[in-house]
Amino acid sequence: MYNGIINIYKEAGFTSHDVVARLRGILKQKKIGHTGTLDPDAVGVLPVCLGSGTKLCDMLTDKSKEYVAELRLGVTTDTQDMSGRILTQNEVDVSKEQVEEAIYSFCGDYEQIPPMYSALKVNGKKLYELAREGKEVTRKARMVQIEELEILQMDLPLVRMRVCCSKGTYIRTLCADIGEKLGCGGAMQSLKRTRVGSFRMEDALTLAQIEKLRDENAVEKAIMSVDEVFVNLQKAIVLAGYVKFIENGNCFFKKAVKRNSEQAERFEPGEQVRVYDEQGKFYGIYRYEEEKSMFYPVKMFLSE
Repeated sequence: MYNGIINIYKEAGFTSHDVVARLRGILKQKKIGHTGTLDPDAVGVLPVCLGSGTKLCDMLTDKSKEYVAELRLGVTTDTQDMSGRILTQNEVDVSKEQVEEAIYSFCGDYEQIPPMYSALKVNGKKLYELAREGKEVTRKARMVQIEELEILQMDLPLVRMRVCCSKGTYIRTLCADIGEKLGCGGAMQSLKRTRVGSFRMEDALTLAQIEKLRDENAVEKAIMSVDEVFVNLQKAIVLAGYVKFIENGNCFFKKAVKRNSEQAERFEPGEQVRVYDEQGKFYGIYRYEEEKSMFYPVKMFLSE
């Protein structure tokens, strides 16, 4: 079984679920999960977790993301993108300066109402399922953060922009909100996700490329090990006599940490560390509690 993360370039026409299904067939393993849905028409970075790496899925969805989106002003649709049913069409009688002002006004925190065509659930049912039934329900606004906004090109009614944002941000909705603020309406024409956390588009591989690597018995070249995600955390090496504790996911005393480790005497209260045995096998993430001089498991990543 493969364990780790593959940075997939999702192509247009595939759902995120399609990518996982295809990879299960290519890699001949069931334990695979993606880290955040991309619309079928959208392309770009989709980190996919394999084996013990599937425990990372919820942690990677928390990472900030970067997109390049194209906004079409003067039109609104039921899906907030150009794949949907057109609701209104208006003349775009605004200046470039007005468009710039409207777009940049969304920098920082703003309350965003999730779209009806989304996978969010209300009373156990996904919103897009209700939308397809012709139903619309009240959605609570959620606070999201637009960390960076950059206009890359403006040729009205089209605007291409780069967006860095927090998890849970809908770029379709951002486009619609910009159009509403300008009074002419707006919808997303195209979307490319260029980054998820440290995973970047220039390093992403298509499904066809993964299949080729499989045929060459070189899939491992494309897999990032689980512990690489935590390179910013200090390493704690557990002595052989105490490995039984980490093998069972139990806590262990500070004295179990190898003394010639540079960090052995410099753990901060509440600090999280990567835990290994003396052979370099990665076990998981632990938190140090100074009061009891012990490390407690946060998340284990034992390979199967």
